[in-house]
Amino acid sequence: MFRPLSLYVGLRYTAAKRRNHFISFISMTSMIGLMLGVAVLIIVLSVMNGFDRELKQRILGMVPHAVIRGANDVMEDWQSVDRAVTENPHILAAAPFVQGQGMVTGHGNVRGVALNGIVPEQEREVSIIENHMVDGSLDDLRSGEFGIIIGRTLAASLRLQIGDRVTVVLPEASVSPAGVLPRLKRFTVKGIFSVGAELDGNYTLIHMDDASKLMRTNGKAQGVRLLVDDLFRAPLVAEEAALSLGGRYFVSDWTRSHGNLFQAIRMEKTMIGLLLMFIVAVAAFNIVSTLVMVVTDKTSDIAILRTMGATPGRIMRIFIIQGAVIGIVGTLVGTTLGILGAFNISAFISWLEGFLGHKFLNADVYFISYLPSQLQWADVAIISSAGFAMSLLATIYPAWRASRVEPAEALRYE
Repeated sequence: MFRPLSLYVGLRYTAAKRRNHFISFISMTSMIGLMLGVAVLIIVLSVMNGFDRELKQRILGMVPHAVIRGANDVMEDWQSVDRAVTENPHILAAAPFVQGQGMVTGHGNVRGVALNGIVPEQEREVSIIENHMVDGSLDDLRSGEFGIIIGRTLAASLRLQIGDRVTVVLPEASVSPAGVLPRLKRFTVKGIFSVGAELDGNYTLIHMDDASKLMRTNGKAQGVRLLVDDLFRAPLVAEEAALSLGGRYFVSDWTRSHGNLFQAIRMEKTMIGLLLMFIVAVAAFNIVSTLVMVVTDKTSDIAILRTMGATPGRIMRIFIIQGAVIGIVGTLVGTTLGILGAFNISAFISWLEGFLGHKFLNADVYFISYLPSQLQWADVAIISSAGFAMSLLATIYPAWRASRVEPAEALRYE
């Protein structure tokens, strides 16, 4: 079967065993370096994509996309506000809340927490918490029973179980005949949830009626939390909804409470991607040294081909093909390993944590407690294309140098 001379010779040079084993070693090193660089870059970017996804699904599934608060932190008629905002086509659901800060004490231990008074029937429409209940249910929160739902990390630190009694202390004082006393109330643990994030240690839920009594809002909600269809349009949607109400309301959204974390992850992904791309570039440009040594080793062969009529352009194509084969093999193998690694890195880290008995990601420190991974095929395409393009560019100088070989000068001492 007919094959172009450049392709035939280039493939022969790639597959042939060389007299100089050092050149073979450098060629293999270049291919392995390119392979590892591509694989590591795919895996690392998949992990960063996983953190990005977990931020959206877990953290932003628990905290409100946007909040509309009443003047003086009290909403006189939250029912009418609820009905009005849900008429906006971009708002999927709304739920009232009463929110405050306090401390929970149990078995002699104390933890600071965020107290969230909710209406269970509506909370499940704006939050993912019901999907992450380990024990109990949102329906166990009933008005007047003073029940509380806590996270698994908080339950473990206070050694609490369903049915245990805890004391909730607010950072406010009440004046009584006995003097100035802190405001506190006994609650019963009704449920435990786990979203695998920092919220497991500082997020609690109580019924809104009980929260209203505890925080003395006279049965009124402090605001309404919104679930929007487009996370990144939440600030604009919330502002439009508040303006349509016609009164005096204050608006906040997730970009103010957790936006810095989201921006940090995106910045880290960009910077890590650029840094690791330099590794791919170094591995790709190792092909330069490989081909330069091959050109030196094959100088007499090049001269013979030139005397037989090979043009400088054909000589260039021979060595471009040889470098391209190294780049294609390294990129394809690296891409395959990267895809396999991205799909299995989470399970491997979980196994390694169990084997070593050490938790790499502690929910008390990080916003999730496991290593997530999400492979995006667009990243794979960009990384593979960049790796191959850089390896192809690395072949130009050695190939040009080979085309400049003078036959008479090269064969003088042969």
